[in-house]
Amino acid sequence: MASLTLPARLRPASIWALYAVGLLPGIYAFYLGIFGGLGADPVRAFEHLLGLWALRFLCLGLAITPLRDLSGINLIRYRQALGLLAFYYVLAHFTVYLTLDRGMILSSILGDIAKRPYIMFGMAGLVMLIPLALTSNSWSIRRLGQRWSRLHMLVYPILIVAVLHYALSLKVVTAEPAFYIAVSTLLLGYRLVRPALQKRRRAQLRPARST
Repeated sequence: MASLTLPARLRPASIWALYAVGLLPGIYAFYLGIFGGLGADPVRAFEHLLGLWALRFLCLGLAITPLRDLSGINLIRYRQALGLLAFYYVLAHFTVYLTLDRGMILSSILGDIAKRPYIMFGMAGLVMLIPLALTSNSWSIRRLGQRWSRLHMLVYPILIVAVLHYALSLKVVTAEPAFYIAVSTLLLGYRLVRPALQKRRRAQLRPARST
């Protein structure tokens, strides 16, 4: 299957454009919060939107591999930007929770964790994302070698805890969290069957090449 890629000269600009567009939802949500557009509880609404966009970018980053495998569309160069956008939104989500929601009051934070255990899933996701964000650069890839790939497999448990954090925070599984649970299940499930699919594809290509 032919791989479709963007011309090399356009890639740097397109990556910066992705960062710019990716940060717009957070900026717009902040704007709405300032001018009373986030409803009766703007802090919680802002916090929720930031977390939701983090989950979206995490899913988009994990969708790049199956998209390339199944359709030939190669967006691998954008995976780093999508991963970093997910990290920025998680960090902003956590910062809003600590400052605007809990007021940096330790007793309030600990009490909230005891009452809402799903917060621990979110914190675990943030902790696992930090080393991925710090090593999302060419120097780290060269320095770590094969260890870099093993380290970045943390993205799979990160997605699991992220979707659990999101779904449990809503208490009721409506259409929206059910959608993200389904998408996450498909993205992770594809990784389980991918080796078999690649083996079958290679077996199908061998006779074609020999003729």
